[in-house]
Amino acid sequence: MKKLIMVLAAGVFALSACNNADNNDEAQTPPPAVVADPEPVPGSIILRAGDDMKFDQREIKVKAGDTVKLTLKHTGKAPKTAMGHNFVLLKSGVSVDDFIAKAVEAKDNDYIPAGTKDVIAHTRLIGGGESDHIEFVAPAKGTYTYICSFPAHAMIMNGKLIVE
Repeated sequence: MKKLIMVLAAGVFALSACNNADNNDEAQTPPPAVVADPEPVPGSIILRAGDDMKFDQREIKVKAGDTVKLTLKHTGKAPKTAMGHNFVLLKSGVSVDDFIAKAVEAKDNDYIPAGTKDVIAHTRLIGGGESDHIEFVAPAKGTYTYICSFPAHAMIMNGKLIVE
């Protein structure tokens, strides 16, 4: 009799545990995936960067004084702590090496040195599957350098914004 009671108790316990798991969605639901930002803004320049540390465009042309709408899309899967990307448009004459030497110390500010006067525009730092959108007025005619300021990326991840 004692054995039968123990078997029945074990069965009731097992059924109640299964029933609680079924009713407890949190126990059954996997953690949410990283939600990407909204799709690019219509009419914007779409600049893609992935886990291969490359921008898909090395040259972007715009007209002086126009409002530039730029969407940066991270096409990779790595998180921003490991393979973050941003778009940083430097002012004319700014040394990439000097800027990067300061940027590496600005981790808490998406690798943009606080109070810098070297930047025309920049996105936030994003990870795999994310995107960011910025708008800025194209500067005077000339050629400007854009980079990713995440440590060690700028030497490979760079391009020219040509303002006509």
